[in-house]
Amino acid sequence: MYKLIKKDGDAKRGEFHTVHGVIQTPVFMNVGTAAAIKGAVSTEDLEGIGTQVELSNTYHLHVRPGDQVVKKMGGLHKFMSWNKPILTDSGGFQVFSLAGLRKIKEEGVCFNSHIDGRKIFMGPEESMQIQSNLASTIAMAFDECPPSLADRKYVQNSVDRTVRWLKRCKTEMDRLNSLEDTINKNQLLFGINQGAIFEDIRIEHAKQITELDLPGYAIGGLAVGESHEEMYRIIEAVVPYLPVEKPTYLMGVGTPANILEAVDRGVDFFDCVYPSRNGRHGHVYTNHGKLNLFNAKYELDDRPIEEGCQCPACRRYSRSYIRHLLKAKEMLGMRLCVLHNLYFYNHMMEEIREAIEQGRYKEYKRQKLDGMEAGE
Repeated sequence: MYKLIKKDGDAKRGEFHTVHGVIQTPVFMNVGTAAAIKGAVSTEDLEGIGTQVELSNTYHLHVRPGDQVVKKMGGLHKFMSWNKPILTDSGGFQVFSLAGLRKIKEEGVCFNSHIDGRKIFMGPEESMQIQSNLASTIAMAFDECPPSLADRKYVQNSVDRTVRWLKRCKTEMDRLNSLEDTINKNQLLFGINQGAIFEDIRIEHAKQITELDLPGYAIGGLAVGESHEEMYRIIEAVVPYLPVEKPTYLMGVGTPANILEAVDRGVDFFDCVYPSRNGRHGHVYTNHGKLNLFNAKYELDDRPIEEGCQCPACRRYSRSYIRHLLKAKEMLGMRLCVLHNLYFYNHMMEEIREAIEQGRYKEYKRQKLDGMEAGE
């Protein structure tokens, strides 16, 4: 399943073998919430920019078009014509972030759809059933993501419930994987570590979920309002208590700097909406920091977004032209910026893997961070 190839300090270089192919880690998963990357990015585009894993959202696909529709269409891989690994998150985060009116019980959560207001109930079994219908490569456990600044008692109760829910997820996934009509009978379940910013609760939770011997583990509930320093402190505290011979996934993180720092602390799976969201607003990542192409100084700039970049935008178009497209609200402008940003992230992960293999990760990280901080 997971093969640890090389360690450089705490940084890990590995391979994760799945039914849909091998994932080279560290990896950045490109976020396609509703089975598409926002910004008119096609599956062919994803193949062209070196995407290894596509991430889709259980809650959003359950609401629209409906996971039964996806199952009838042969599962998510067939539906979106993508043959590499797909990770689906459990819907837990959306239930807690989107749903203002929700009721948490031991069975699960009752809430209203953000699309049409209809009542939805989701618990561990429902989340696993939806993800089984989607037939993703990796399914995430259904958990509660407590607010980062919640009080200790609330967080402890929430984490205890998340442990009970994880056991139910595992039982249900084992059942679903044994059924005749299940599309992906090799679906993998990752558990999620929670505990807000309480190190001792996090560590105890990490020990409990490690005992379940799952194929992989995530650190959830970070990048939700705490400082970067607090996030790094929690990662440093938790990672030693998660198995080194399994992938560690930091959910919803983050900026290039966040990723570089987290890799150094032993994390090897990442996802974040930043590259696509920022790209749609004309903000593009480079090795010299982030540029806002709406700025007037790029009006007559005939250079690509980044010299030497091999993404579809930089191989052909100037900053001036892309700025014009953005100002004119032409969709191509958004599309080119999103493609550039995703390529930048995917390519950075290639560089990270190479640096770890060569035993020079710390030096690489420092140079990369210095360059991005220096700016143009």
